[in-house]
Amino acid sequence: MTPRNRLRVAFISYNFGEYSVRLVNALAEHADVLLVMPDRIIEPHIAKLDNAVRLISFRNPRLRQPTQQVRNIRGLIAQIHGFAPDAIHYQGAHLWFDLALPLLRRYPLVFTIHDIRPHPGDRLSKKTPQWIEKFARGQADELIAHTQYTRGLLAREMPGTVEKTSVIPHIQIGNVPSQAKSEEQENLILFFGRIWEYKGLEYLVRAEPLITARVPNARILIAGEGEDFARYRRMMVHPDRFIVHNEFVPEDRAADYFRRASVVVLPYIEASQSGVIPMAYSSGKPVVATTVGGLPEAVENGRTGFLVAPRNSVQLADAVVQLLVDAPLRRWMGANGKRKIEEEGSPRVVAQKTLEVYRRAVEGTAHARKASLLHNSSSVTSRTESGD
Repeated sequence: MTPRNRLRVAFISYNFGEYSVRLVNALAEHADVLLVMPDRIIEPHIAKLDNAVRLISFRNPRLRQPTQQVRNIRGLIAQIHGFAPDAIHYQGAHLWFDLALPLLRRYPLVFTIHDIRPHPGDRLSKKTPQWIEKFARGQADELIAHTQYTRGLLAREMPGTVEKTSVIPHIQIGNVPSQAKSEEQENLILFFGRIWEYKGLEYLVRAEPLITARVPNARILIAGEGEDFARYRRMMVHPDRFIVHNEFVPEDRAADYFRRASVVVLPYIEASQSGVIPMAYSSGKPVVATTVGGLPEAVENGRTGFLVAPRNSVQLADAVVQLLVDAPLRRWMGANGKRKIEEEGSPRVVAQKTLEVYRRAVEGTAHARKASLLHNSSSVTSRTESGD
C-alpha cells in the first residue's frame, strides 16, 4: 500500500460509462485512481471526469479480431503495470480481457458482477461465453454484487464465494441538476433503457388499453434500443397513445425524459438489478416494477413505488393508474425514492463501501502471501534437517 494509507486503484471497465465515472470521481477523494475504458464509452461522460483521475482510453477492436485484441490488451497491461496499483477493480464481461486476467495476478483483484448470466433475449451479453466469465470471476480476491439476489445466485453457481462477496447498491446515476425546474408532463408513463425480451415491454404495451380506459389522456413514452421493435408495434391497440424513440438515448435527453415522466415502469420478467431505478429516484419519480430478481430490494412497495407480479398486465395497469390519479401519493413516493437513493446509493456512500472492499482484498492478499512464504520457508527447513 502506498504512503499515508492512500490506495492506488486501477479501475477497468469496458462498459458502464456514467456508472464508472461517478464512482471513480468519488473514489479519487480517497485514492489515486487510474480509469481504463474504451474511448467510445468514456467520450459521452469525459467532461464530468475529475481531473484527479488518470485516464487511459483506447479504441476497442472487434471481438473477432484476436490479433488486434491481444496487441491492445498487452499495451493496456503494460500501462497498468506502470501505474503499479495496490488493487484492480474490474467490471467484467469482456471475452479477451477476461482471459488476460491471470497476467495481472500480482495485484489483488476486485470484480463487480452486474449479471450472473445473460438475460433472455439479450444477445449482446452472450458474446462472452459463460465459462470465460466464470473463469474470470474465479480470479477475484473479492466480489461485489448489487443485490442479495445476485449474491445468492453466485453462491449457488460458485460455492465458496459467499464470504468474499459484498453487496453494494447500484450507484446513483442520472440525477437532475439542482437548477433544473420540474417539467412533469401530465400522465406520462416512461419505459426507459435497452429493449430485450427480459424487459417485459410487451406487458406494458398490453396494459395500455386498461390504463387509458381510466386515464384517457395517458401516454406511454418508450425510449431505448435493442431487438426488432416491429413486434411491439403490432401489439399496440392504440398506437397514437405511444411516443416511441427506438434509438440510443444520450444522457441529456434521458434526463429530460425522466423529468417529464409521471411514473417510471419496469415490467421485467427477469432481472439481477436495474440502473433505471436509480435514475427514476434521482429525478424524484415513483416506480412500478415487478417482483423479479433484485428489483424488490430496490423498490419499497407502497413507499417508493409499487411491486406487481411479472407478466400480469392487469396488475401493472392498476398500479400505474393508482399513481396517475393520485398526485399527492405520486409526489410522496417520488420524494421517498430520492431520499433513498441519496442515502444508500450516493457516490460518496458507494465509494466508502467500495474502498472497504479494496482494503480487504489488499490485506487478504498480503496475509495469504505471508502465509505462503512461511510455509515455503518451513518446508525448506524441514528438508534441510532431514538431509534431503
